[in-house]
Amino acid sequence: MCSLVSLAGSGLAAPQPAIAQKVLIPRLTHPPALEDFLSMAPGTTTASQMVKITGFIQRNPHDGDPASKRTEAYLGYDEKNLYAVFVCFDDPAKVRARMSRREDIFDDDTVEIMLDTFHDRRRAYAFQTTPLGVQWDAIWTETPHEDNTGSTANFDPSFDTVWDSKGKLTSQGYVVWMAIPFKSLRFSPARQQSWGIILYRGILRENEDDFWPGISRSVEGRLAQAATASGLEGISPGRHMQFIPYGVLRSFRALDTRDPATPRFDHRDAELRGGIDSKFVIHDNLVLDVTANPDFSQVESDEPQITVNQRFEVFFPERRPFFLENSDFFKTPIDLFFTRRIGDPQFGARLTGKVGPYSLGILATDDRGPGNRVPDNDPLSGNRSTFTIARVNRDIRGQSSIGAIYTDWEFPAADAFNRVGGIDSRLKFNPNWTGNFQAVTSSTRNLDASHQGGPAYKAEATYSSTHLNYDANYNDISPGFTTSAGFVNRVDIREVGNTLDYRFWPESSPVLSWGPTLFTDNVWAHGGTRLDALYTPILAFQLKGRTYFNFSPYTDFRERLRPMDFPALGQDQDYHEHNHVISLGTSYLPKATVQAYYQWGTGVNFVPPATQPPALASEDLANLLLSFRPISALKIDNSYLFDRLRDLNSGAAIFNNHIVRSKWNWQFSRQLSLRLILQYTATLANPALTSLESTKQFNGDFLITYLVHPGTALYVGYNSDLQNLALDPVAGTITRTRNGYINDSRQFFVKVSYLFRF
Repeated sequence: MCSLVSLAGSGLAAPQPAIAQKVLIPRLTHPPALEDFLSMAPGTTTASQMVKITGFIQRNPHDGDPASKRTEAYLGYDEKNLYAVFVCFDDPAKVRARMSRREDIFDDDTVEIMLDTFHDRRRAYAFQTTPLGVQWDAIWTETPHEDNTGSTANFDPSFDTVWDSKGKLTSQGYVVWMAIPFKSLRFSPARQQSWGIILYRGILRENEDDFWPGISRSVEGRLAQAATASGLEGISPGRHMQFIPYGVLRSFRALDTRDPATPRFDHRDAELRGGIDSKFVIHDNLVLDVTANPDFSQVESDEPQITVNQRFEVFFPERRPFFLENSDFFKTPIDLFFTRRIGDPQFGARLTGKVGPYSLGILATDDRGPGNRVPDNDPLSGNRSTFTIARVNRDIRGQSSIGAIYTDWEFPAADAFNRVGGIDSRLKFNPNWTGNFQAVTSSTRNLDASHQGGPAYKAEATYSSTHLNYDANYNDISPGFTTSAGFVNRVDIREVGNTLDYRFWPESSPVLSWGPTLFTDNVWAHGGTRLDALYTPILAFQLKGRTYFNFSPYTDFRERLRPMDFPALGQDQDYHEHNHVISLGTSYLPKATVQAYYQWGTGVNFVPPATQPPALASEDLANLLLSFRPISALKIDNSYLFDRLRDLNSGAAIFNNHIVRSKWNWQFSRQLSLRLILQYTATLANPALTSLESTKQFNGDFLITYLVHPGTALYVGYNSDLQNLALDPVAGTITRTRNGYINDSRQFFVKVSYLFRF
């Protein structure tokens, strides 16, 4: 039986606990402080006015059991902020708490508040901190999105806003204080608010996730299980405006290879540029973002990936802030808006928000990239393309929705365009079953004046429960379908995939969960030719300390290549590949995290010498990550990726690919940090067996950051790159060398930005 929480009486009387699924949040006369709770109980009149919440329930490892450690949360608000205080009881010597840069929190214990401000059970703000108050914020959406690397996620951590947090260890655990400005949220203009709310505590060493109210694994999603928060009256996000002007001073020297016949160095001793990001809130829940001359010099380089011998384009996620913010408004089952297609924008505008049951997203930007990537004497030099994206989504019964999207890429100088439009839906049939569907079509005029077009479809059904999880998906991409704004790296396919896993959750065992997973994937061309058939069984174990072990005893992959894919083939050719995989990882030790992946078996050499067809080869793949903290403020991440292909008959190496990366981050305070990244990448190729060149590259990246809060920051950085190249200035040629190197690019920059918020 649900009931509202009664407010505590005056004075220092103990706050009454919240009962079941509703909580009445009181209005406070004064802001609470962290120090009010350091005795692990409310210590002032203001603190005692806050509503107290207890009764946290495990989701992991033992779904439905009471939390192993006592947690008390306190909520209140005033005209400007929502306040949350977490009092977490534990042995302070066992609490994971280190000084880290903002959003690098997942090696520590954490607490979190999620706010579904429109109470539509589809989208929520998430604010999470460590015991020392290090922040992480994100947007949660009930529909997980695949990022084309095969992984899915509900959290979108690209959301960054201004809020305050503090944390401190005590003799009985730790206390965390949060103040979330209503200016940093969007919600309806109603005088009386009703929000969904979820509170969370994570205990890393136990692999424990505790929630209030209980969020069971037996129900798909979280927001349908959220509590209802009432009592919020007379608050408004305000029709505020914010401006973030920036200035960058840089010097650089870079090898310009746009014209391969005349490579040359371009350099500037000093270049000053500036720009501005602006935000305008319209009618409380619509946000207009406008950017002019955005700069992304402080953005970290991509995480290393194996890119050699890949048959299809490799996905690298977006890292630029303007394109990351509110990107969830544009997501659909088929990835039709991949913002890395926008290479060099000068102006951009984005409108996002929610009006009644409708979620809206419109983005327009230019791109100087097409005109910058060609030689100066090319007719297209200096010309730019434009991108326009429009997305609308309507809520329908329960947590279901139906939507539409339109994307338009135009390159007027070449009379080229790509236009894609279609509809999609998400249907929640019951607490366990959900479905997604999308149908789109494209029309394209290519740079060579040819035309093409065609439809694409995607359908997916997902079942989620405590023990059994199942996902079935169907992709149908026609031969003529293209998306210049999206990421679809394979066309002319009909694909059926299935993933089935079952998990056992033993009681009183060092193994928290274990069970089998079966993954199958079958692909046909539209003409009926079977192209791929993949079958992978996996046995997975999870233990305390975020420790896991996965083993795939045998992966069977049958692949058919055609002369249209590889002209050296005289006819369709079948390749039968088999592999074995072991992966493991642990954060059991407080100062170290280890992850390892090893795959051995066979693979296809997709890059043989020019006149030879692809051939089956022996392949070894390895990935090793070692992250450790010699002291609280220093984190060192080391990774090594290795891919080796060998001839099946002779055992001779076809190529060896090595990527070694070391990233050091010193966090002197929550605001000041220093980051150093060193990376070595090498492909050592055998010219008798592959068309690959032997390449070697050293890259260094140094960055000092003083981040007051998102928008107000100072960056000082330097990066430099060396490659095994030789430039002949007389002959105007550039060639690969065996051991010689040139500094093909280097840059020093200072960037300052400041947030003005009205």
